Amino acid sequence: MGSLIKPILLHAHASGPNPIKVAITLEALHIPYTVKQWDFGDDKEKGVKGAAFLRINEIGRVPAIEDPNTGVVAWESGACMNYIRRVYDKGNLIGPSGELAQDLVDFEKWEYFLLSTLGPISEQATWFKKFNPQQNDNALERYTAQTYCCYDVLEGQLKRTGGESVLDGRVSAVDYHFEPWLHDYLLAGVSLEKYPMIKKWLGLMQTREEVKEAYFRIRSEKSV
Repeated sequence: MGSLIKPILLHAHASGPNPIKVAITLEALHIPYTVKQWDFGDDKEKGVKGAAFLRINEIGRVPAIEDPNTGVVAWESGACMNYIRRVYDKGNLIGPSGELAQDLVDFEKWEYFLLSTLGPISEQATWFKKFNPQQNDNALERYTAQTYCCYDVLEGQLKRTGGESVLDGRVSAVDYHFEPWLHDYLLAGVSLEKYPMIKKWLGLMQTREEVKEAYFRIRSEKSV
């Protein structure tokens, strides 16, 4: 497929998990892509809050993708990944492993759990741990505790699969959603000491070629 299509343009920055999971998806499906890095801030040509990027994504956040093969522009990581799967994963390599209604629901509920709960909550824990200008112990305690609650849920699911994948049967796009958010767990000030299945799963994911190549591409590209 790669030789028949034009490269997708992935808008990213070198830190943060969401551009990486889109890159992992592209790598897994062997879709050619180029990475355009943006800076934080409102520089009109280089910043995600500047005029140039806001023409691509009006909320001023990465990732976003532009597909020259279809003319589609997408932003929000879930929308980007689902678009890529619908258009390019014709063999269902990374989607639900079964065809039953329950298989689709299971895929979506874990995808949405990451997008709506684990991701935003752990992001807040990281913010109050590392970046908030003023120390706020109450907020940090709250979001750290809630992050651990999310880890409890994920640990329970991974026990059902032996730590091989989030959903039973195979690694899927759901794993690609979760991996970057767990990859830098130390930034949120949390520990995996009580989560052996998460630790096992994370180790396995980090050995996968699509994961390694995505991190290399995202973190080695220069900004605009």
